[in-house]
Amino acid sequence: MITLNELDELLFTIKMQFDYDFSDYSKASMLRRIDRFMSINKMKNAVDLKFELINKPAIFQNFINEIVVNVSEFFRDPSFYKSLQEKVFPYLDSYPKINIWSAGCSFGEETYSLNILLKENNLFSKSRIYATDISTNAIAKSKKGIYENANFKDYTKNYYECGGKESLKNYFVSDERHSMINSELKQNILFSNHNLVADGVFKECQLILCRNVLIYFNNDLQNKALELFYKSLPIHGFLAIGKKETLRFSNVNSYFKEIDREEKIYQKIR
Repeated sequence: MITLNELDELLFTIKMQFDYDFSDYSKASMLRRIDRFMSINKMKNAVDLKFELINKPAIFQNFINEIVVNVSEFFRDPSFYKSLQEKVFPYLDSYPKINIWSAGCSFGEETYSLNILLKENNLFSKSRIYATDISTNAIAKSKKGIYENANFKDYTKNYYECGGKESLKNYFVSDERHSMINSELKQNILFSNHNLVADGVFKECQLILCRNVLIYFNNDLQNKALELFYKSLPIHGFLAIGKKETLRFSNVNSYFKEIDREEKIYQKIR
């Protein structure tokens, strides 16, 4: 287990050596994930960790993947997807083309969930999804779109609770252990690396989803990310964040109105 001082030294080294800036991430979250990484890789102290990260590129990439990837699932929080269909999709239907940014897409479950609902609401053919994550491992797995069958009972329950109209199995090709998303549902998605800390506006989008990512940032970094989303949205564009996240204390709070207070869906008004 490393100390706060050792954490600060480690993050400074990573910033100088690799140009990854985690200084504004939640310290408590970083310590938990680093301790887990060190335990898995049998590292005894901060000196061992720093040596391995600097001298072994593969170890460093595994470290990044462990630090930043969040747990996700298909149709997580069904009430959110239900609200999205009822309160946001009708607006999106008025656009000739729809650009959507799924920021912090993790392993792609949220992105493909969204795409399934776009298809069921006749918005798929005019939608383009830009799914981004800082982790190269997450992007690689998202592109493959292969998931273990063990959790599909829960995924199916979520799907029907949010108003799914078909059988969830229709959207996958499955064997005894795994299911792969249908190739059609990959055609309108561009998966790519993007760092919310260091990179700029990705593209003007009518809808941005960044759920359960900001919770790992401190206030300064949350503000930076939210200002980035604000710049990426046109007037009347929509932003969705996680249930434990808020715009209330951010610099952009007054530029949005609440569409759904419970599900944390907002619309840019100026």
